[in-house]
Amino acid sequence: MWYQPGFVLGGSGRARLEVEDLSAGYGPVQVLRGLKLEVKPGLTVILGPNGAGKTTLLRALNGLIPRAGQVLLDGEDLPEKTHEIVQAGMALVPEGRQLFPQLTVAENLELGGWLVAKAERARRLERAFAQFPKLRERAQQLAGTMSGGEQQLVAVARAMMSAPRLLMLDEPSLGLAPRMVDELLAIARRIADAGTTVLMVEQNVRKALAVADRGYVMERGTLVASGPAKLLARSSVVREAYLGAASSDTTTAASAARHSAHPEPIH
Repeated sequence: MWYQPGFVLGGSGRARLEVEDLSAGYGPVQVLRGLKLEVKPGLTVILGPNGAGKTTLLRALNGLIPRAGQVLLDGEDLPEKTHEIVQAGMALVPEGRQLFPQLTVAENLELGGWLVAKAERARRLERAFAQFPKLRERAQQLAGTMSGGEQQLVAVARAMMSAPRLLMLDEPSLGLAPRMVDELLAIARRIADAGTTVLMVEQNVRKALAVADRGYVMERGTLVASGPAKLLARSSVVREAYLGAASSDTTTAASAARHSAHPEPIH
């Protein structure tokens, strides 16, 4: 196991994110249209097939693309610039990890705390190594020489270096072996239990709903279902469209694109 059971990295308090009438896209192409959702303390998962707009949602919330609509973090308007969003208490682990491959593990982690004073950054680095003891063993290893699962752990630890009150994870299990998928989803759950609100985009529907408190289902840039994770997992429309009649642990939301069912909202 790469991590210790309890998490100390993260901001104080349990953040709440409120999104109202959110629209975003790329140039003239509008991907998200009038989204309304609420991310409460705990772990919220966003599900849906490829092309549904899940990553676009996280990029818009993180200031990487322009957005329209209202986004409130604990009742305050969320800034538009990424560095200001990080300072406000939100951090993103992007799809594909996006580490600096020619830098060491320690150097990549330090970049996650770059906005704080050097002494505080050193304290956070020590806490990160205490939290992820195997990363301490790899501290001087170049990030680009690590396996995909190991790099994903570095990416999570780097995001936690900013002590976020809300952590966003974009497809953390993508391309990983089943054992590492289980470990990363367990880490997400433990981070949420320790007080950092987690918003996770994930294609492994069954495993994501097993660790989440609440979920939303997206299709074509809109939300088509929402509710407590346990109810979503038991919903017949969600099971048929997103899990399949003979679902297995490896079933992903990408397979839902082959189905024509459109689940109704669950509240």
